[in-house]
Amino acid sequence: MSVTSVLLVGIGGQGTVFLSNILVKGLVNAGYDVKMSEIHGMAQRGGTVSTQVRYGDKVYSPIIGQGEADIMVAFEKQEALRYMSLLKEGGELIVNDEGLPSAPVQSGKITYPEDTIEVLQGLVKDTLVIQASDIAEELGNPKVANVILFGALAKLIDLPDIDWKKIIAETVKEKFVDVNMEAYDRGQALIQ
Repeated sequence: MSVTSVLLVGIGGQGTVFLSNILVKGLVNAGYDVKMSEIHGMAQRGGTVSTQVRYGDKVYSPIIGQGEADIMVAFEKQEALRYMSLLKEGGELIVNDEGLPSAPVQSGKITYPEDTIEVLQGLVKDTLVIQASDIAEELGNPKVANVILFGALAKLIDLPDIDWKKIIAETVKEKFVDVNMEAYDRGQALIQ
């Protein structure tokens, strides 16, 4: 098997690292060689966060080079644009249709671009836009937007030998297991 590279990008507090750890745990338990790298840009203050997960029979580096990511999962749509150079031609993009204004936007120095989704769809043929934040609100817990995105990712990478729900259930607090299971199922249902 060749190496598969998955890039997860978002803003601090969106659960990017949390989901990367679930992804890594499942892949390691299934016997894959896995490498992960995290980059935090003032994550505690809403800065950019990216994690790079590479898995296969033998992985020599955790770093995804320019144009090497097979799949990008963007928890925030501007972050998808920020990291677009890492997605390979023909790669797949899962993007949460959520815009979180950066400090320059909040201060009024720049405006948040309204056409981000259209730009992304023009750049990546296989773009799946998910209203994950809206679905999470429907489920009664805005924090499960990340698990909705993960459900879609898990269906896309298609590794049926991994029980992702079991790993999620073992990772989250007991009182949040049910809503996370529902969030995962909602994400799965978005991939045909």
